[in-house]
Amino acid sequence: MRAKKVIVIHVKDDIEKEELMKELQKLELPAFIYVHGKLNSLKINIQGTKDEIREAMQKVREIHYKVRSRLYPNKKGFYQYDVDDIFREAGVTISIPILIKTLELLGEYSELKEDKLISSLPWEEIVELVKKLGGILSDISLQTTRQIREVVIPLAATFDIDPQDVLEFAVDFGVAEYKEDKFKYELVKNKEQAMEIMLKKLRGEENEN
Repeated sequence: MRAKKVIVIHVKDDIEKEELMKELQKLELPAFIYVHGKLNSLKINIQGTKDEIREAMQKVREIHYKVRSRLYPNKKGFYQYDVDDIFREAGVTISIPILIKTLELLGEYSELKEDKLISSLPWEEIVELVKKLGGILSDISLQTTRQIREVVIPLAATFDIDPQDVLEFAVDFGVAEYKEDKFKYELVKNKEQAMEIMLKKLRGEENEN
């Protein structure tokens, strides 16, 4: 038996409303959903069986919570993101260690809880950062191993240095070498040691300038 349910969701501003509408449009549910945007709210008309409506309402509440978590910081000043949402919005996928390390080098708080990223960096900025990291990755992916990428990409992004130059620095500083037979740069020290040496050298060079 078909039924109908109307719910109203109150929003703080246009940004929340737009983000919410964008997420609702991605929903794939058996229930029919019609969304009407008002001044400070969204009116959502749901049609289907009682079970379909219940499922749709649950999804709508989850989406609203997700949108609010990424737009507004908690009492500690941190935002919560679904990692997949960040990648989808940025249009690129990068490894989580690269993102976490870059946030750390930039002085931002970050913590991974399952597929949720808790961070002090606001939504639009973290999306832009991931786009930047994705661009660096595409520049060097063919000539690097996964291990060296996790050192070079965060450094290139943090210090705003051409990633090719960072690779050359890694060789100069004795933490990597270029394998002619594989046409790839590889670390000759472990990741943590390499990062520590590179950071000291790059920060030292920054201080000299």
